[in-house]
This record gives sequence, structure tokens and C-alpha cells, in this order.
Amino acid sequence: MDSLCYERVELLVEQMKAGSGITEELKATDQMKWVGRMNNVRSSAEEIVLKELIYV
Repeated sequence: MDSLCYERVELLVEQMKAGSGITEELKATDQMKWVGRMNNVRSSAEEIVLKELIYV
């Protein structure tokens, strides 16, 4: 179950990064903005997985 949750979070993070314009270029030019956006994306992905897989 843990590995399924981890894989789902990672997939969602990658999809959400692409949709949010989080790029390596952003990381290189404005690291704090990149970190903030990544934290938001990861938190959102974890919340989705909790609702999908844990609280079903």
C-alpha cells in the first residue's frame, strides 16, 4: 500500500508540475518561487492521494 501511495503522489506531482509551469528554468532563475510552487504541488498531490486511497 505504501509503494502504491508513493507512486501515485509522484505521478500527480509530475502532472501538476507540467500544468503549473514549474520548470528547471524556473528553478535556475527563481529558486524560492520554484520551492514554493513545488511545496504547493506536493501538498496538493498528497491530499489527493489521501482522499483517493486512504479515506475511501
